[in-house]
Order: sequence, then structure tokens, then C-alpha cells
Amino acid sequence: MIDGNLFEQQAHNKRRSTWLTAGFVLFTAWVGFGGDWGFYLLTRDAPPEGYHHVIPFIGLAASALAGGIAWFSWRHGADQVLKAAAARELVEPATPEQQRLVNVVEEMAIASGLPKPRIWIVPDPDPNAFATGRDPQNAHVAVTEGLLGLLDRDELQGVVAHELAHVRNYDIRLMTLLAGMVGAIVLMSDLMRNFLRFGGRVGGGGSRGGGKKGGNPLALVVLGLWLITLIIAPIVSRILAMSVSRKREFLADATGAQFTRNPMALASALEKLESASGATRAIARGAAHMCIVDPAERRFAGKEGFVGLFASHPPIGQRLTRLRGMSFQQAKQLGDSA
Repeated sequence: MIDGNLFEQQAHNKRRSTWLTAGFVLFTAWVGFGGDWGFYLLTRDAPPEGYHHVIPFIGLAASALAGGIAWFSWRHGADQVLKAAAARELVEPATPEQQRLVNVVEEMAIASGLPKPRIWIVPDPDPNAFATGRDPQNAHVAVTEGLLGLLDRDELQGVVAHELAHVRNYDIRLMTLLAGMVGAIVLMSDLMRNFLRFGGRVGGGGSRGGGKKGGNPLALVVLGLWLITLIIAPIVSRILAMSVSRKREFLADATGAQFTRNPMALASALEKLESASGATRAIARGAAHMCIVDPAERRFAGKEGFVGLFASHPPIGQRLTRLRGMSFQQAKQLGDSA
């Protein structure tokens, strides 16, 4: 069941997503400037002719790298996702299914108050869909060939409404930025590990030059924590990204149901998509969080607990429960007003 009304749920999910995104920024800063702090402490007692780590070039370089990757992802991420999926733009419908898709997208754009997004077809037999872009004026909605042949009109409406909810809520921008942040942290982690060889030589020289056996204890603690961070950074960043993604999926389900006024249509579509046995191989794992269901054979979608931390989507059962709860509340309201 949904706790509170829909708008309270939306506000709650947005607040949690904001905090998780802020955690990404702080985590990135620690990966960079934490190393600078450790090397500063390790070399500050070195003799005048020795190396003193004063300029925080590790943090500056890490921040510039992370910012560059995030900017590129925000600016060109949509094109890269569509290109990687081998998607082709639907300009002139060639089949009744394609014409139905165009009609449904136009209807849902009107219902959501959004500009009509560009429509793309992904050549994959597994049913799935995703939205991407920087903002509602530059949005794209893509569906697989398998989805067009599987869903009826109401179910297709529910899926398209879900994707346009991502557009209206600016999830497409958030998800693209998070994908860039995850990539930046993974790349920084690899670069920092390579830098350790140089750092080890510098740290060793500084402690010997200062004449202190064992070096600076605080510096060793800081560098130890930094090393642990480098090891777990890729894992933690992916878990945080998936956490944000799962919150946005709940919100998009609820918002999409607002557009169609038919929560059970999306619930029926999700059941069909979840029962598909294959994987959406045209969609890269890095773009999994953009899809309406997990494209990787739904391996983690129905799991909870520790395994569920690595899932790009919340369990389908939880999503269905919330949609059914919305349908029940809607029916009750209609009954009370009759």
C-alpha cells in the first residue's frame, strides 16, 4: 500500500534522491582531496629539500575529470545510449503497431502537458522501453520491437506514460548524470591505484627524511582509509546509483498512472514484461537503470535484501502492490462520489 497520498510520496522520493545525489558529490570529493590530505600529512615534516605535497592536484584533477565526464554524459548521453542500442528513429510508421505507438505517444504527451518526444525503435525481441534526454524539450522515448508485439493498447499507454513521467520529473537528466558520476568514480579509482606507486615512493622518502620511525600516524590512518575507499568506490557508487534509480521507478509508476487514470494497465504491462524469459541484449548494462524493467534477464528484479542492492529496479511485486493500491483507492473514491 502507498503511505500517504501520491504527492507526499513524490516529495519523499525526491528528497531521498537529492540526498543520495549529494552523497555522490561528497564521495567524489573524498576520493580526490582525501588523497591530497593524506600525502600532505605524510610529507609535511620532510626536510626543506624533500617533497612537500601542498598543491591538491589529485583532488583538482579528480574533480575536473568527474565534471568533464558528467558534462559529456549530460550533453551527449542520450545520443550515446540510442546509438549503443542501435535504435532507429520512427518518422513514418510502416506497420499498424508503429502507428499505434505514435498515436499513444501523442496522447500521453497531451495528457502529461509535455512536448511530443522523438520516438525510437530498438531492434530487440525482448520487451522493454526507456526514456532519455536532457529535458522535456530534448526527450526521446524508445521501445523494443518485442514490446510492440506483446502489449495491447492500454498496456502500451501505461508504459509510455511511465516513460513520460520520467521526462516530466526530470529523471532522464538525473539518471544520465548519475551514470556519468558512476563512470567517473570507476575511472578515478583505476587512475588512483596506478598513482599509488608514485605516492608510495613519495611517502617513503618523506618519512625517512623527517627522521620519524613509522611516519606520521595520522597520515597513515588517512591514507589507509583512502586506500579502502579506492577499493570499494566502484561498488558503493553503483549501489547508490541503483538506489536512486529504484526510487525514481516508484515515482514514475505513480505519475504515469496519473496520466492514464488506469493504474492496472501499467500493472498488467509490468507482469507481461517481467514474464519475458530473455534479456534485452541491445541495451548495455550501463543503461539498465533507464529501462522500465531490468534488461539483464530480470536476474535481480525480484530479489530483496543484499542481492537487491545491485538491482537497477525495485522488485516487480512491490511495484504491482503499489499500483493495485492506487487502483483500489481510485475505485473507492469513485464509489464514494457516486
